[in-house]
Amino acid sequence: MSDRAFFTLDDSGAYIPTIFARSAWSDNMVNGPAVVAATARALELEHGADGFQPARLTVDLFAPVRNEPLVARTSEIRAGNRIRVADVELTQGDKAVARATLVQLRRGEQPPGRIWRSGRVVEPPTGAADEPDKPGSNVFFGSGEDPVTWDRDMGSHQNDQRKRFWQQPLDTITGEDSTPFQRAVTLAESTSLMTHWGDEGIGFINADLTVALARLPRSRDLGIEADEHISAEGVAVGTASLFDRDGVFATGTVVAVSNAGRQIDFTRRGPGGDSQDRGSLGGSERARRV
Repeated sequence: MSDRAFFTLDDSGAYIPTIFARSAWSDNMVNGPAVVAATARALELEHGADGFQPARLTVDLFAPVRNEPLVARTSEIRAGNRIRVADVELTQGDKAVARATLVQLRRGEQPPGRIWRSGRVVEPPTGAADEPDKPGSNVFFGSGEDPVTWDRDMGSHQNDQRKRFWQQPLDTITGEDSTPFQRAVTLAESTSLMTHWGDEGIGFINADLTVALARLPRSRDLGIEADEHISAEGVAVGTASLFDRDGVFATGTVVAVSNAGRQIDFTRRGPGGDSQDRGSLGGSERARRV
């Protein structure tokens, strides 16, 4: 358990943002990884089921989330034998600021036969510790087509090449270890950064996140690598693959809208590692808005 987390809980169970939840777009806002982590925790805690795989989480990020308490209200949509569906709504005051749907599928026997696979090989950075220190640690960045090239200098990867990122995600709640599902969802929100970050910074802000998981991650530190960026007239789609020390286990997809007037330049950001804004890439201490 750690104090390196996005939220504390008050007596009512509301999510109180910590410094780690600050957004790079504004110190008065909560960052995307924190919001999706809160939805994942609420749904898993209240609707997770033994024998079921959390197979898809879709989070709609349709309003700015202020640096104020968040209330999560969940509802069960279906509790079937092979598929379970639940929703959560995050509110601030009487206003909804985000919502999410979790689809869980019953685990079972793999069908017979061979199926085409890409054969893609992704591996953790050679310098990554086998046992990460704490949430927000073991941070590495990479870019280009050589996946073995990693370092801790985020700004050096501000280019027009394929991006990748490795870390142990922050916990969701102070004093509570995040589950594998929560860690996967937290990292998956970096799909937007990995796919929309170019040689002059990032000028798209994602309006959602869909993470699809064939299995849960097996290591505490995780990686994400961009697969595709598509954009036209200020609207973008990004897709990425999530991987652990055993290989790819999930995909992330986002849609995003132009925020060019507040583009963020990461060349002014210090090296990765143990800085308190590093856990989610959400902090703004070293990000320059241009």
